[in-house]
This record gives sequence, C-alpha cells and structure tokens, in this order.
Amino acid sequence: MESILFLLMVVAVVVFLLLFFYFIPVALWIAALAARVRIGIGEMVGMRLRRVPPSVIVNSQINASKAGVDIPTTFLEAHFLAGGDVSKVVGALIAADKAGITLTPERAAAIDLAGRDVFEAVQVSVNPKVISTPMVTAVAKDGIQVKATSRVTVRANIERLVGGAGEETIIARVGEGIVTTIGSADSHKDVLENPDMISKTVLDKGLDSGTAFEILSIDIADVDVGDNIGAALQTDQAEADLKIARARAEERRAMAVAQEQEMSARVQEMRSRVVEAEAEVPRAMAEAFRSGNLGVMDYYRMRNIQADTDMREGIAGDAGGESSETEDN
Repeated sequence: MESILFLLMVVAVVVFLLLFFYFIPVALWIAALAARVRIGIGEMVGMRLRRVPPSVIVNSQINASKAGVDIPTTFLEAHFLAGGDVSKVVGALIAADKAGITLTPERAAAIDLAGRDVFEAVQVSVNPKVISTPMVTAVAKDGIQVKATSRVTVRANIERLVGGAGEETIIARVGEGIVTTIGSADSHKDVLENPDMISKTVLDKGLDSGTAFEILSIDIADVDVGDNIGAALQTDQAEADLKIARARAEERRAMAVAQEQEMSARVQEMRSRVVEAEAEVPRAMAEAFRSGNLGVMDYYRMRNIQADTDMREGIAGDAGGESSETEDN
C-alpha cells in the first residue's frame, strides 16, 4: 500500500509540474526579463488560457525590442487571434523602420490579413523587383508579325497594398501596351530599329495606377520577327475569291446545260408536231378528192410546183456547197 501511495504521489507531482510549466512558461519569462521585455507571468498564463502561444508573442516582442520598435503585446495577441502571421508582421515593421519607410502596426496587420506577404512587400519596396513578361506577339501596319519580351522593374507601394492589383495586372497591362505600340508602327523595321519606343510609349500610359506596385522601368529584352500575316491573309483571300469564282462558273455552266436540254426538248416536240401535221396531209387530200374540192389537174399542178421547189432547193444547196469548197481551197 505504501508503494502504491508513493507512486500516486510521484505521478501527481509530475502532472502538477507539467501543468505548472505549461501554464507558467518560466523559461520564456526569464528570456523576456533578460531582453528587458515587460511581460509578466500573469500575462503569459492569460495567453495560455486564450489559446495564444506565449512563445510566438514573447519571441516577437524580444525581436521588436532589440530592434527598437515598440509594439503593444495586446496588438500582437489580437492579430494572432484574427488569423494573422505575427512573425511576418513584426519582421516587416522592423525592416520598414530600418529602411525609413512609414509603416504602422495597424497597416501591417491589415496587409497581412488581406492575404499579402507584408514582409516581402517591405523588401520589394526597399529592393525593387524585376518581373519578366511572357512573349507578346503583335502585327505592324505592314502586316509583319513582331514578337517581344520585356522585363518590368517594380517597387511595392505600401499605401496601395490593400486593395491594389497584383503582378498579373502589371503583366497584362504591359502586354497590352506592347501590342498597341507595335500595331501603331508603320513598319516592323521601325520597331526593330528603335525598340525603346515601346518602353517610352508603355511608360507614358501610367500602367501602375490602381496597382500595389510602382513601375520604375520597362526594358525590352528581346525583339524578333515572326510570320508575314498580311501576305497570308491576302493568299487566303485570293483562294477564297478563286473558290467563289469557280462556284459561280459551275453555276453558269449548269444553267447553260439546263437551257440547252430545255431547247432540245422543245425542238423535239416541234418536230413531232410537224411529223403529225405531215401525216394529216394525205388524209386531207383524200378527203378533198372525195368531196370534189380538189381535181386531178389541181393535184398535178401542186406536184409540179413541189417538184420545182425541190429542184430549186437542190440547186441552191449544190451552189452553196461549191462556194464553200472554193473558199476552203
């Protein structure tokens, strides 16, 4: 029994010590005293109860105190509870103070809660950043395609980090400016000879308005000649016109064939009618003989006239053939 009680007492003492050192971080309190940071043990216990890691707050306060930056402890706790990154905010405030940039704790916390890297923003504000744009393709007025890439040097604007557009907007605007400049050039040779005309034109447009950056310079990294778009368009247009002309010619040919077939059908119909009419002549003559309207002498005279007419047509046909043969000779 005594051994069991002793073990229970040991376990109770160990649990008590664990809870004591968990809620009362003595090591952090000693570190804060050594760094001359005024954070009492009661405040650290309150942080534990509010589910705020005392190590994050104390270490951040030690860094700020050594850098000469005064940040309230309650402000850091509130920022942590709001879901912010306390270490980055403190680091940004220290970097801004050393660089002579005006940055209040409230603005730094707002930038961090807005989803931007406030420490990186301060670094970019001190040390400008270079953004490489993808290859932009445009066509000059002479129809020649020009390809260009650029490097944009930007500096972060602390005042516009909250609500300002990001790098994607800068890249899109610079690309639009390059396309406009190349498209307004009379010849692609002008762009190749003076690529700085693109930089000057784009810079004059004020592309950094409404963004979180300030454009310092735009440098054209590479300019190359692409395809002859004008010639390709003219070739495509010529092929399209040729296809249209062929279609119209085929349509006219089909209409001519249809008309010829219609005329042939009409001629055939007329011939059949003539044959029918000629077949009625003997019947009419027989009827005239029976009725007495046509005599034998009348018939012979009609036959003589018809024979005379056939002879004249034959003579005329022979004369026409001889004249055509003479002309051929």
